[in-house]
Formats: sequence, C-alpha cells, structure tokens
Amino acid sequence: MALSFRQTEILALARSEGRVVVEALAERFGVTLQTIRRDLTELAEAGHLDRVHGGAVLRSGVSNIGYEERRALHDAAKAAIGRACAQAIPDNCSMIVNLGTTTEAVARELMHHRQITVVTNNMNVANILVGNPSCEVMVAGGALRRSDGGLVGDLTSQFMEQFKVDFGIIGISALDPDGDLLDYDLNEVRVSKAIIRQSRKVYLVTDASKLMRSAPVRLCSLSEIDAIFTDAPLPEALMKRCADWGTEVHITSLA
Repeated sequence: MALSFRQTEILALARSEGRVVVEALAERFGVTLQTIRRDLTELAEAGHLDRVHGGAVLRSGVSNIGYEERRALHDAAKAAIGRACAQAIPDNCSMIVNLGTTTEAVARELMHHRQITVVTNNMNVANILVGNPSCEVMVAGGALRRSDGGLVGDLTSQFMEQFKVDFGIIGISALDPDGDLLDYDLNEVRVSKAIIRQSRKVYLVTDASKLMRSAPVRLCSLSEIDAIFTDAPLPEALMKRCADWGTEVHITSLA
C-alpha cells in the first residue's frame, strides 16, 4: 500500500505517541472526522495500526517506516537540505556518508564536486556518486540490509575506524526535544558512533518531522554535532541549547 502524505504523517505521530485520536487528527489536518477514520482504517488494513475506540494505536512489532515510504516522504525538504549541506562542503575533501534518504539527497548534490573522497556504508549513496568521475568512492564491508541498501555490523564499524575524514554526514530516525539523536537499530548506531569519532566535523541532515518521532536507541547529543541542516526552526529551548553548545543550525528554504 502506498501511503498518502497525510497517512504517513499519521503513522509518524502514532510511532511518536503510541496512539492517535480521530478528533485531534481531524483538527490538525483540517479534514473531516470521516476522512480520518478512513485513513486509520486503511492503515489498519495495511498492518500499520490497530483501530481502537476513538482512534488507533501502533501495532505491536511495528518499528521504522518502510524505506520506499521514507524516500517519498518530505522529498522537497530533503532535496533542499541536501543542497544546503553540499554547499557547505568544499572540493578537495574527504567525508563519510551514512544511511538514510536525506544523506542520499546530499550525495545527489555532490555530483559536481571535484576531487572528493566519499566513504559510505550506504549502497544507494555509492550508486549515486559512481556517476561523478571526480569522486573516489569507498564502500564499507558488513552485513547488507536489503530493506534499504545499508551495510551494518561490527565489520562496518571496523572499516570506518580506518579513516580520518574532514566531514561526517549523518542522518537519524528521530530527534528528541532535549537534543538527543535517536535511531531504531543498535548496529546502525554503532557504525554512526564510529563515523562521528573519525570525522573532524560532523553534519546532521534531517527534516523537521523527526522531532515528531521517537526511537529507542541513543546515538549522541546535538552538542557533539558541528551543524544541523533542517527545514524548519527547532523548538525555542533546543535552539538555545544549540547556541550554548556551539552547534550551528541551518534552516533551509524550498525556493
């Protein structure tokens, strides 16, 4: 089932809160109660949610949104984030790019960069950058995750430890209001921790919807990140924390 934009947002809210309520969703999206009930029924039939009186709850065992669904979600925002991040990366440099649809957007914007080296555990990033003849691509070993083309595990972490690069470009599954970066897969987080350790500067690329989600595994704090590229201002308290930490916040424009 291909989810509509509204259904994907409803599912993201359910993942964050554990439950969604028909009346609140109708007010949030400016649609009728009947429309929301139809959305919830379709999400339940697709196996994402369980209907309960007045709304729906997250189905037991459901974790991250499917990769193809994530790729289509907020695609314009991700493209803008990718452009902004790529503009902050000079020619003649090295970087590690990790998993995620937003890091892939960065890779697409690196197609005209000259004399760059990209280390990645993302097969999709490698396939994108193979088209840039001035980019040396180095792909990590490890267990291939067929669902999204990611390479994870101890071999991948050990591979990353062999490098010291100018930039680490990372994505995440969720951003906690206190500034913690969160993900679903412990093996993926271990690789990302290695990337952070081996990078002179670390850039986080994430759209603002990640603030509406939660995930169980902590990667690090925004205090350990040099800059975040996103498509909307962070909550005021978190913006202040970033200023105190010295973490740059770049708000992109779709124009």
